[in-house]
Amino acid sequence: MAAGYPPFFADQPIQIYEKIVSGKPRFPSHFGSDLKDLLRNLLQVDLTKRYGNLKAGVNDIKGHKWFASTDWIAVFQKRIEAPFIPRCKGPGDTSNFDDYEEETLRISLTEKCAKEFAEF
Repeated sequence: MAAGYPPFFADQPIQIYEKIVSGKPRFPSHFGSDLKDLLRNLLQVDLTKRYGNLKAGVNDIKGHKWFASTDWIAVFQKRIEAPFIPRCKGPGDTSNFDDYEEETLRISLTEKCAKEFAEF
């Protein structure tokens, strides 16, 4: 969200997977060292080293330098205003999302299914 795109992206799902398991995310140059450190710890491939999965649990995340100015009690009590509130025209409004081309759903019948649903 800080960059406007996911930390691992590619044209093909297998390429995304390979980037994830490599454990080497690339960050934009405008990211500060605290944000990079937080993201590296959240995206850690090794579960025994990943923030949120360590002994302190969520407190490793909440106590990170990048969140130093965050008043977690105020967040919990909903006293902090969101930095951005998207405009919504009503239920089903998708104007805040990118348009994409719909893909045609192709369902093919297997031989096993053809027998089971012959009279269906």
